[in-house]
Amino acid sequence: MSKTTPAARSKARRFVLQALYQMSLSGCSSTDVETQFFQDHDMKRVDTLYLHELLTGINANRTELKTAVATKLDREFDELDPVESAALYVGAYELLYRMDIPYRVSISESVELAKKFGASESYKLVNTVLDELAKTHRQAELKQP
Repeated sequence: MSKTTPAARSKARRFVLQALYQMSLSGCSSTDVETQFFQDHDMKRVDTLYLHELLTGINANRTELKTAVATKLDREFDELDPVESAALYVGAYELLYRMDIPYRVSISESVELAKKFGASESYKLVNTVLDELAKTHRQAELKQP
């Protein structure tokens, strides 16, 4: 049974970041990585339904997400390191497709992933890009007090 607590969601995001990283290096499919993760990791405290949604949603909307992120970058998307791009995919997916998740949560979670797994300054890029995406895709939410 999948847990839906904030901590379980955070763990799902962490696994998705790791899965996207693995996919970028190995070229394997999201289905293969997801299967492997479920075999190799204890998923008792992970929101597995959300993990699946994120992984399949990012995969299905990769072109749109990449384009949305690329418009906010000061370099080519393909110049990002795999951790930066994975953190940006997670945050961008939530900002564009999961209006039920507050934009601040999406940005904060992706920034924390970049801090934990990325290069020392990666989190700054992730924060800046996702903040700009929120201004474009979450205008109504940004206007609320």
